[in-house]
Amino acid sequence: MSEVILELKNLKKYFPLPGGQSVKAVDGVSLKLFKGETLGLVGESGCGKSTIAYTVVGMYGATEGEIIYKGTNLAQKGYKRNLQQKGEIQIVFQDPGSSLNSRRNVGKSLELPLKIHTKLNKQERQDRIDELLELVGLPVDFKKRMPRNIGGGERQLVSVARALGSNPEFIILDEPTSALDVSVQAKVISTLIHLQEKLGLSYLFITHDLSLMRNVATRVAILYLGRLCELAPTAEFFHRPLHPYTQMLLSSIPVATDEEEKVKPAQIISEGEIPSPVNVPSGCTFHTRCRDCMDICKVEVPVMIEIEPSHYVCCHKFKEGEPIAAEVE
Repeated sequence: MSEVILELKNLKKYFPLPGGQSVKAVDGVSLKLFKGETLGLVGESGCGKSTIAYTVVGMYGATEGEIIYKGTNLAQKGYKRNLQQKGEIQIVFQDPGSSLNSRRNVGKSLELPLKIHTKLNKQERQDRIDELLELVGLPVDFKKRMPRNIGGGERQLVSVARALGSNPEFIILDEPTSALDVSVQAKVISTLIHLQEKLGLSYLFITHDLSLMRNVATRVAILYLGRLCELAPTAEFFHRPLHPYTQMLLSSIPVATDEEEKVKPAQIISEGEIPSPVNVPSGCTFHTRCRDCMDICKVEVPVMIEIEPSHYVCCHKFKEGEPIAAEVE
């Protein structure tokens, strides 16, 4: 069994509203992330993916639950992360245009984390900046450029280089390619894969693009209205999707060949609107859109169970220890 680098236990993040209500952005998420893997966290906009990221990295405080990093609960009340923990957990944001300071050149942006997290002198910092740029495949003279004078893909690579400045072990990638042209997405992805292999990094890769996960993720987790629906190794996930919501997402992926079409689930039309996280449906939160909804789904919250080795699903259709129905083959 691989070493667990991060574990979430019943993580909740609620945002209070006037009148005593709250937005249940993350509502009881539990999962483990293993050292050296890429865990893909997938779901529609507003499902809580980025809220999980910001809570794990410390931008938000958890409402409830645990964030266990290398044996320490970072979410315990009153706990303040030390400089080493802050350096070891980094995040790359979706839009490099807004995450980089427009008034600083690339070199200054890369130097800041070196000043905070290392004891390097000025010349050593300059040498390290050159090394970071080379790591992400950019020429060293980029350190003199302003963010507005380089392309979107290059800005995102600078953001990756900046995250590497504190020598992290775990990086959250919050939709790192969604703001980029298709022509440059591949370069960013290949660079991330290369860095992971070279530096032994662990990734939480947040995206709404399931087709991207097929070639990037070790495992895939599906999130809906702040709760996990399904979690499985990537190959198993695409071969045998179990949760109705997962099947709906996979059936909507555009394909280019007949071979790809054959392995897709049958086309499932999305029913209804995503409910508000302020007024979450009782029972299974997906029951208002589910074609397989049963009476129990409307009143009882399903629990995550292991159907096959490392394949978990949260759905009343399945019972632990019972064989899987033929229609999900």
